Amino acid sequence: MVEGPVVAVRGEAFREVPPELARFAVTVNVRERDRPTTLTRLAERAEAVRVLIDSYGPAIERRETGQLGVYPQTKRSGERVIGYNGSVTTTVTVTDFSVLGELMLRLGEEDQTQIAGPWWALRPESPVYREVRRAAIGEAVDRAREYADALGARVIALVQLADPGVEQHQPMMMVGSAQGFRGKGALDSVPDLDLDPQVQTIQAAIEARFTISEPTVLAEPRD
Repeated sequence: MVEGPVVAVRGEAFREVPPELARFAVTVNVRERDRPTTLTRLAERAEAVRVLIDSYGPAIERRETGQLGVYPQTKRSGERVIGYNGSVTTTVTVTDFSVLGELMLRLGEEDQTQIAGPWWALRPESPVYREVRRAAIGEAVDRAREYADALGARVIALVQLADPGVEQHQPMMMVGSAQGFRGKGALDSVPDLDLDPQVQTIQAAIEARFTISEPTVLAEPRD
């Protein structure tokens, strides 16, 4: 059982830091009259994308195949198949932002290719998250001491420390952005494209309760 006065406070901290990763998606599409040709062409285009991505070596942290689809195209008036459409999407994670624009444009040169992104992010294990949480705790302690001092009291002990809304499992927020463009056929040469990484805003909040000594300064009653 908690004895004595208790002060409840909320501590918050914000940081703006550069991103550590950039992700984008590249989708290759195929449309042919029969299924075997569609599958063959789709495999060829997907392989060309993989070779181009892998040519950037250590700049690429991860290459992952996402959605793959092959489906028939029919006439509106009936069920007769007049062709097949196929597509496969690859998600690419890049750590060297100096080659990001060039890589995306080179992929956009490929026939029937769509590019979406980049999406900027921090690594899940980034130390920034820990730093912001510690700063939020420090803010809560400072605020509790200010309240106690205003009452002529002092902070004695911590009663509770918790994430706000912990029962609802609310996550720490991270703000990013998404941009996209679509390849429109072969280019004579790859132009320079400088991409500006979007600053990541990290927020942490905690709720804390502290016991304080008996106040020596009380608010005077109003008239």
